[in-house]
Amino acid sequence: MTALLDAAERMDREELRALQLERLRATLRHVYTHVGHYRAAFDRAGLHPDDCRSLADLARFPFTTKADLRDNYPFGMFAVPEEQVRRIHASSGTTGRPTVVGYTQGDLDTWADVVARSIRAAGGRPGQKVHVAYGYGLFTGGLGAHYGAERLGCTVIPASGGMTARQVQLIQDFRPEIIMVTPSYMLTLLDEFERQGVDPRTTSLKVGIFGAEPWTQEMRREIEERFAIDAVDIYGLSEVMGPGVAQECVETKDGLHIWEDHFYPEVVDPFTGEVLPEGAEGELVFTSLTKEAMPVIRYRTRDLTRLLPGTARVFRRMEKVTGRSDDLVILRGVNLFPTQIEEIVLRTPAVSPHFQLRLTREGRLDVLTVRAEARAGATPEQRAAAAASVAAAVKDGIGVSVGVEILDPETLERSVGKFRRIVDERDRPGR
Repeated sequence: MTALLDAAERMDREELRALQLERLRATLRHVYTHVGHYRAAFDRAGLHPDDCRSLADLARFPFTTKADLRDNYPFGMFAVPEEQVRRIHASSGTTGRPTVVGYTQGDLDTWADVVARSIRAAGGRPGQKVHVAYGYGLFTGGLGAHYGAERLGCTVIPASGGMTARQVQLIQDFRPEIIMVTPSYMLTLLDEFERQGVDPRTTSLKVGIFGAEPWTQEMRREIEERFAIDAVDIYGLSEVMGPGVAQECVETKDGLHIWEDHFYPEVVDPFTGEVLPEGAEGELVFTSLTKEAMPVIRYRTRDLTRLLPGTARVFRRMEKVTGRSDDLVILRGVNLFPTQIEEIVLRTPAVSPHFQLRLTREGRLDVLTVRAEARAGATPEQRAAAAASVAAAVKDGIGVSVGVEILDPETLERSVGKFRRIVDERDRPGR
């Protein structure tokens, strides 16, 4: 296995920390010189890039938030002239202005390198075929996976999202070994295989690389058992780079190794911003170390996780993301995340993995209803038992009462990308 690792993956921790500090100091100088937002933020904090003499000094510098990116829309956070930018990506902007990110040619090369490293860590090898079912376009998933797979020496099948029946046919005809897709859309593909009368366990697929949304160990077991593949997690976000910031290694499946030669991680208390010790759960914060067009300093991801020592690689691991601070539902004083419900749904007999959470208001009280599909062939008695089981498990495990509706199969809208887990109807007129 060691022969497959690149030079950075062979460094020891002391060598890595020296490289990180060198790159961090260069990045701080780069943004202070070329990005008005960072110069003003550092000046307000009474800091200069030269004040960073150790990695611990980074904690003195101000955070960057999604609001900062939106306030500087579209190109105010760029650290190079626009003519040096070779690609632009952006978020959907469904909750306001989109966040825009840019890449130099050097950034695109780095991105391809870290995604190639990620695919290799997941078990992919040169010469294999990769079915990319992430969306293409302004979303970073499709093109990030595409160029990383090509960089590794794989053959890319750029399927993108949608046209589910055709994707199933392509997988049967082209016989890829690897699929890269959101875990929720993988479930949609599974349903389509079974609808066409094809046993998903008989496909050519050996590895599934899933990202862009939180997913649980229960979801991993569901996919691995029904597809007979290794299911591993990839992590990234457009503001930092895109997919390929961190990757789970197929030989351990024990969390995602962060490619720390390019991305410096911290975990902070989401309320106070205080840096937490290794092993404590909090909000993940990233500083880019090699990004040229749009470096970010202490970017608050809102993803909740913990940092752990490396195992299969020298780089530290991040635990699978359990949820996002902005996905937190506070129901009658109790905090819960969709992933907690997912674990319960997936271990309940007669219920499929397809579920959604519906928030409504009755009088002054917020009400949460878990809407989950029955598995094909489930009897009315089994459905009733499943509803009671889910409600009891949520009450016992999370400490709050919820309603449960067991729906007919294929009732909920199918995902072709990130699935909308929470439908909040509390502010609708008439409620």
